[in-house]
Amino acid sequence: MSDTANFDPRAIPADVLAVCERLRRAGHEAFLVGGGIRDLLLGRPPADFDVATNAHPPQVMSLFGARFAIPTGLQHGTVTVVTESATGPRHVEVTTYRGEGAYIDGRRPSSVTYVGSLEEDLSRRDFTMNAVGFDPVSGQLRDPFGGRADMQARRVRAVGDPEARFREDGLRPMRAVRQAAQLEFDIDPPTRDAIRPTLDVVRKVSAERVRDEMLKMLGARQPSRGIELMRVTGLLEVVLPELLESYGVTQNRFHKHDVYAHTLAVVDHTAGDAVTRLGALLHDIGKPRARQPREGAPGEYSFFKHEYVGAEMAEEVCRRWKLSNADRDRVVAMVAHHMFFYTPEWTDGTVRRFVRKIGPELLPSLFALREGDIAGRGFQEDPETELGELRRRIATVAAEDAAMRVSDLAIDGRDVMRILNIPPSRTIGMLLERLLERVLDDPALNNAADLEKLLREIAATG
Repeated sequence: MSDTANFDPRAIPADVLAVCERLRRAGHEAFLVGGGIRDLLLGRPPADFDVATNAHPPQVMSLFGARFAIPTGLQHGTVTVVTESATGPRHVEVTTYRGEGAYIDGRRPSSVTYVGSLEEDLSRRDFTMNAVGFDPVSGQLRDPFGGRADMQARRVRAVGDPEARFREDGLRPMRAVRQAAQLEFDIDPPTRDAIRPTLDVVRKVSAERVRDEMLKMLGARQPSRGIELMRVTGLLEVVLPELLESYGVTQNRFHKHDVYAHTLAVVDHTAGDAVTRLGALLHDIGKPRARQPREGAPGEYSFFKHEYVGAEMAEEVCRRWKLSNADRDRVVAMVAHHMFFYTPEWTDGTVRRFVRKIGPELLPSLFALREGDIAGRGFQEDPETELGELRRRIATVAAEDAAMRVSDLAIDGRDVMRILNIPPSRTIGMLLERLLERVLDDPALNNAADLEKLLREIAATG
């Protein structure tokens, strides 16, 4: 992490600076606030920029005009100003200094009122590192709650009373552990201890908001930091109780860790996007329910067919979190297929059948999981020993451009009906599947003449 004393205001993009300059020329205040200024102070590239001002929304709309000012959240005092950055249009949220009434539903304030100072506005924010304001025109930085000191100490600390902050918005405990994971910070003990008493508010948060925080956390370098914080604070019991079942569940001589610790290690060692890492997080979720004593090995356990139990559980989790169909299918398939075992005796046909069963599009995620799974066993094994030869053989058969699906065959269902003079029926699909099985073993057969000959043979023999 960069020392915040080394903050360089020249890193603020020109288009964002121009928004602040226009507000200042009109006689208003304009401070960069929130995650954008926090990331700049930490030497991280900001994802976005927010501006706080004493200008009211109608004044902001008038100043930037209907073409560039979008009334996205007037009830909350927010106008989105569209600028042109070096990489295309940028949306800069400009929000009037505001205070908030009581939070009734654990998500939104019952009322919003405008206040007269930046300090009052910052006092309603979640964590001190997000409650810093910087005026890029004058160079003035305001930090009324010690956010810079907390950043230098690598600490997530609530603004004011942490329990009050968490009761205002039930997502804030999740944001605390997610940001701790992303920034590799610790959570200040009083802030951490305020999470468990406010779990009743967390339960009110929509599944979609929880899912988004989980996926952001899984994008961190070490998601395990956040997941373990979720366990010790009680969040895991609310958000993903299925994973909590694995805590303390011992395995066997092939694993150094219990199922929970193994899972965290696997997630950290799995390369890929957040959805791939979600597959890693859920890959052994079925083990506690499938565990049986290992015959002839006192104190050890087997987990027969845990991948199928886990796939059903993973589907339930993905549906609860309302993942897209494509993301849900990828996660469930990763869990269902992660227990493959390759041997050099596999024929080329077996390799092709493996690729067909898994699907070429899933292979990168599945191999990433398997590499993480090997590392997560805790014995410093080289994943290349288990996976290298299979990876090379898959590349070889892929280069042959062999048929992997019925649609890749040189004849189709209409050809089958014509050749055999039969009407449409399920038999057509079954015959094409049998042809594909022959082609998987011998790709050279995938031509119309050979397939017609094979088709007549198959039909004649039943």
